[in-house]
Amino acid sequence: MKKLLAVAVLATSLYACGGGSKSNAPAADSLQVNPNADSTTATAEMYGEAITPDSAIAIGELAALMGDKKELAVKLTGEISAVCQKKGCWMEIKNPNGVAMRVTFKDYGFFMPKDASGRTAIMQGVAKVEETSIADLKEYAKDAGDNKAAIDAIKETKKELVFEANGVILN
Repeated sequence: MKKLLAVAVLATSLYACGGGSKSNAPAADSLQVNPNADSTTATAEMYGEAITPDSAIAIGELAALMGDKKELAVKLTGEISAVCQKKGCWMEIKNPNGVAMRVTFKDYGFFMPKDASGRTAIMQGVAKVEETSIADLKEYAKDAGDNKAAIDAIKETKKELVFEANGVILN
């Protein structure tokens, strides 16, 4: 009887710790996808919610699309110019107007690889016009590896176009 009870406790413990049934689906933040289903294209990486590359607009078109709106749900594509070197918790996308747009990730639910600069991102989420605080600007500068003089030189808030992504495809 003791052996039977020990086996039951062991089996229950293994099941509760993940030893039971497992999903064969990979985690969304490490999913490898091929959006074009064409063997000649490189495999892309997907982070956050599953999205598709269709209907993505170039970041340079965003300002005109937003007009006077404070917020707009949209799918964008652009080249990554910087990634948070602390843990990948934000990235910046090159904009043809010369001002990079900061992208954060919904509920800190996923992060980008720190070496993603130079890659193309397709991201779905919400573009917003925000007033970024001095404290946040200094924290972003610190995360980017800026020197103390550059961080100390930040003295005023900044009104800027930002993006909160719920899903990203890296190519």
